[in-house]
Amino acid sequence: MTAIMPSVSVPAPATRLRLTTRGRRVLATLVALPIAGAIAFAAVSGGSALAARDTGGATTSFTTVSVAYGDTLWSIAQRVAPQHDPRDVVDAIARLNVLQGGAIEIGQSLAIPSEYTTAS
Repeated sequence: MTAIMPSVSVPAPATRLRLTTRGRRVLATLVALPIAGAIAFAAVSGGSALAARDTGGATTSFTTVSVAYGDTLWSIAQRVAPQHDPRDVVDAIARLNVLQGGAIEIGQSLAIPSEYTTAS
């Protein structure tokens, strides 16, 4: 007598997801498009941000002073604006002339804000 074996179904082995060359290119394009768009937007709008900065409608007028041997920002501030606090004058001169660390050189021409000249 022959015994009939019950049929057992064996599940098919799971296949791994494989990305073809074309699929990689599509995926790379989908990732790169938003990044390229953000860079283009920043390049187009970033340059005008500095030019469009609101100064409150005020224009800054200034006079110039030449740096002599032994001059410091503090001594120049005391000379051009003796009636003002030298700390405020030094800060205004440094900001107007975009001085990094307050370094000045002999013969350099410094702009002095008109609000700190001796005539005011």
